Amino acid sequence: MLSIVQSCALSGIDAVDIIVEVNAGEKGDLKFVIVGLPDAAIRESYDRIFSALTNSGFSVPYTRTTVNLAPSYIRKEGSFYDLPIALGVIHGTGQMFLSKLDEFIIAGELGLSGKIRPIKGGLSFAIHAKKCGKKLLLPTESAKEALFVDGVEIIPVNTLNESVSFLSGEKTILPLSKSCDDIINEPETYDCDFSDIKGQQTLRRAVEIAVAGGHNILMIGPPGSGKSMIAKRIPTIMPQLSMDEFLETMNIYSSAGLLIAGNELSFKRPFRSPHHSISSAGLLGGGNVPSPGEISLAHNGVLFLDELAEFRRSTLDALRQPMEDGEIVISRTSWKVKFPCKTMIVGAMNPCPCGFFGDENGRCKCSLAKINRYRSRISGPMLDRFDIQINVMPVSIDEIRSTVHTESSEIIRNRVKSAAKMQTERLTNSQNKRNANMSNKEIMQFCKIDTDSANLITAAMKELSFSARAYDKILKVARTIADLDGSKDISQNHILEAIQYRITDRNTIC
Repeated sequence: MLSIVQSCALSGIDAVDIIVEVNAGEKGDLKFVIVGLPDAAIRESYDRIFSALTNSGFSVPYTRTTVNLAPSYIRKEGSFYDLPIALGVIHGTGQMFLSKLDEFIIAGELGLSGKIRPIKGGLSFAIHAKKCGKKLLLPTESAKEALFVDGVEIIPVNTLNESVSFLSGEKTILPLSKSCDDIINEPETYDCDFSDIKGQQTLRRAVEIAVAGGHNILMIGPPGSGKSMIAKRIPTIMPQLSMDEFLETMNIYSSAGLLIAGNELSFKRPFRSPHHSISSAGLLGGGNVPSPGEISLAHNGVLFLDELAEFRRSTLDALRQPMEDGEIVISRTSWKVKFPCKTMIVGAMNPCPCGFFGDENGRCKCSLAKINRYRSRISGPMLDRFDIQINVMPVSIDEIRSTVHTESSEIIRNRVKSAAKMQTERLTNSQNKRNANMSNKEIMQFCKIDTDSANLITAAMKELSFSARAYDKILKVARTIADLDGSKDISQNHILEAIQYRITDRNTIC
């Protein structure tokens, strides 16, 4: 007898329809066959499924049984299909009539005892179920992360017996209805604050501008000057996530399996700080089973690249296109997936190998050739993609010992929120909601300058050999500075300040 169960597969962060067809009772040799481009985890599911059936009180088929995962051109990976296949076998062999089977999208991994284990992608499945108008039956741990999708009936199950009893109508399981307001309305608390920073007023200003407009920023300075300390406090001054941004971010984490196994959901912007030894696949995403990299896990948040010059040059150069496009496309022979990566990239590096180039005490002993070799690890096109580049000077002992309280993160965040609100209202009809992401057309429309300001930029372009990309970035940064000032127009002062944040173009690193 043929039974059909609807399930899903992950393609990047999106779920796609998979139909599990189980045909039991075929004539021929006793055999269990799975077709439809299954991977090794699916091919070996035979032993898991049959053990789960036996230990749950069901019999295994004693005839040829064929399982087809359709459509056959999509490669199937993971253990999502254990539960759908087992239910298909039970229904197809007539052991139980599962009257509700066609109402649900079903996924889950089976243990040998019949216990259902969590799977990744619960939130992705819920988004897809809403589009299809279907209900969702998932392992309890995976079902909890799907609660943020409104309008989907989500049934949590823990065992194969429980699933059969529910789908046959013998048992009632109430849909999950836990309110998400406790997470959404939970006050954001951080262990650090901008008030911890001593001195560094110029750097604090540059970081505030970068956050307000969503600009990438590069900090260049000696060890101990506060680069990492400030970078870790950037999330404390970023505007709160919108619900759409939150779902986008959590969808990425769900597809990567980072929301199961007891990990807590948080309504905070992500902060990722990978080690400089990371591979290109780890940073950008990929692998045999496509998974998001660090740049996508930092979507709508911060990707902090400490010791930037220590990263492999090829790895950094691979970031150039995603930094511009806000998405990463990974293509292989048999598949192609897309991951979003609209993130604020924060880089930090030393001015030379020892870190003390330009030190007034003469501690740097690096030769000019060694310094140039060190700086050349970062290509010019990569440096060009940092909207704001700033020298970070050492903090004096007087500043360290000062008892004067500096501005807190809350005060800075209020200014950032006001500037972000102006951008959102200005870019209402655009997919881009931050100045850093404006298109060329939007730059022409919203970054208009007077004749004197235009002459100022022209002179700077000639004198400092700015690239065309640097020209656009100066206008975007100047627009953000004007927003922080509450100004509708970009003035010469805004242009001058924006030009000061192009130190690598001016070759004035420390």
